Amino acid sequence: MAGRGVLAVAMVVAAAAAAARPNVVVILADDLGYGDVGANGGTMIATPHIDALAARGVRLTQGYVSHPVCSPSRAGLITGRYQQRHGWEFNPAGRDRAAGMSTEEQTLADVMRAAGYRTGLIGKWHLGSEPEHHPVNRGFDEFFGMVEGGSIYIDADVPGVESWGSPRIGRPNKIIRGLEEEVVVQEYLTDRFTDEAVDFIERHARSPFFLFLSHKTPHTPLQATAKYLDRYRHLDDDAARVYAAMVASLDDSVGAVVAALEREGLRDDSLIVFLSDNGCAGYVANACSNAPLRGFKRHFHEGGIRVPFIVSWPNALPEGGVFRHMAVSLDLMDTFLAAAGRGEASDDSVDLKPYLDGTDLGAPHDYLYWRSGPNWAVRDQRWKLIRYNRTGFARQDLDRSGRLIPPDGGWPNDSPHGQVTLLYDLANDPSESINYAAGRPELVERLTKAWERWNGENAPEPILPAYRSTLGETHGETVQLVF
Repeated sequence: MAGRGVLAVAMVVAAAAAAARPNVVVILADDLGYGDVGANGGTMIATPHIDALAARGVRLTQGYVSHPVCSPSRAGLITGRYQQRHGWEFNPAGRDRAAGMSTEEQTLADVMRAAGYRTGLIGKWHLGSEPEHHPVNRGFDEFFGMVEGGSIYIDADVPGVESWGSPRIGRPNKIIRGLEEEVVVQEYLTDRFTDEAVDFIERHARSPFFLFLSHKTPHTPLQATAKYLDRYRHLDDDAARVYAAMVASLDDSVGAVVAALEREGLRDDSLIVFLSDNGCAGYVANACSNAPLRGFKRHFHEGGIRVPFIVSWPNALPEGGVFRHMAVSLDLMDTFLAAAGRGEASDDSVDLKPYLDGTDLGAPHDYLYWRSGPNWAVRDQRWKLIRYNRTGFARQDLDRSGRLIPPDGGWPNDSPHGQVTLLYDLANDPSESINYAAGRPELVERLTKAWERWNGENAPEPILPAYRSTLGETHGETVQLVF
C-alpha cells in the first residue's frame, strides 16, 4: 500500500507539473526594424497589439539575434546555438535543395516535443527543403508554410493590392501542408498564416503546445491589401505606405493570436515571445526604421542585429517590465526548456526567466559574438568591436539586385585589402556615432581575444560557401558585407 501511495503522489506531482507548463508561442517577424514598433519609440507605424504585448510582458531593449540575415539567424534561434558551431553561416541564396542546416542539431521543436508538447510551425522555414531537412523531420508535428524563403504575398493584380518594387520577379506562393501537400493560397499570405495559427491554438487548447508563427512580413517584395493600406493613405511615399500596411498586418496577427489564447483561457499562462530575425533592410527606400540605431540588415552595426524583442508570460513575469541587459535569440532554447520542466543546459543559451522576473539581478551574458565570412563582431556589457573587410569593389560593380557577383566557389574568408576596425561605447553611444578604436587599443585587444576564443570552437568550414555580398559605407569607408 505504501508503494501505491508513493506512486499516487508521484502521479499527482507529475500531473501538476504538466498542468503548470505554459504553452509557448514564438511570433517571428522578417526584417522588422527596431524603430518600426511603437513600444520602442516608433511613431510612423501604429502597432497597438505589439505594444499591448509589451505592456503585459518584458521589453528587452538590448535583445539581439545571432546573425544579420534571415536563414542563419533562424538557425541560431531554432537550435539555441551559434550557427557557426554547426556550419549554417550564410543565406542559402536559392540553394535550399542543395543543403540544409545540420541534421545533427536538435531543434526547439525536438526538445519541446520530447517534453510532451504538440509542436507546429506556420510560415517560413528557410533551413533546407529536402525531406531530411523538412520541418516535419526536424521536430514539428505540423507544418504549414514555405519550406524555402521566397514568395510573393498575393497576386499583384488582385483589386486593392498595392506593390512596391517588382513583385512579379518573386515566386508565387508555393505553400505546403505537412511534408508535401501543396495548398493553393489566394488570400493575403500574412492573413492566412494568422488564421492557421489561430486554428492550431484552438485545436490544441487542452494540451501543452509549442507554436512557431514564422512570418515572412515585412520582407520584400512589399505588398499589401486595401484592408491595411486604408490605414496609411496619408503617406504619399509608395514604399512607406505599403511597408506600413505590412507592419499593420503583422500587428493584427499578434492581436489575433493573443485573442485566441484569451478565448481559450490560456493567455495568462502562455509564454509568448515576439522578435524579428534581423533588423530592417536598407534597400526599401527608407520605408522602415531601425532608429535610433545605426545600420541595417546585413550589418553588424546595431541596426542589423538588435531587434524588437518582447517576452510576455503574465503568470510568471512582471508586466510592463524593461530589461536593459543584453540577451539573444539563442536564449529561447534554455528559457523554453526550463518552462517545460526540463533542466538541460545548452552551449550558448541562457534561461532568461530569472533575469526577467528579477530573481537574478546580473546579466545573462558576458559577451555576444557574430561572424559572417571574414567580417565579425563581439560585444560586452559596454563595448562593441566590429571588423569589416575593406574592398577594391565600387558601386558600379553591383548587379541589378544591388549585390556583387560571387567568384566560383563563393566568397573567401581572407581580407586582401585589410579591415576596418570599429569600437563603440554602446552604453553612452548606442547609435554608434563615434569610433574609439584608435584611442583604446587595450579594449580592441581584449575583445579580439574574447572573439578568437569563441571562434576557435566553431565548425572549421561552413556547410555552404557565401554567395551573397554587397557594399556598405561606414565612417567614410567602403566595406564589403558578406552574407
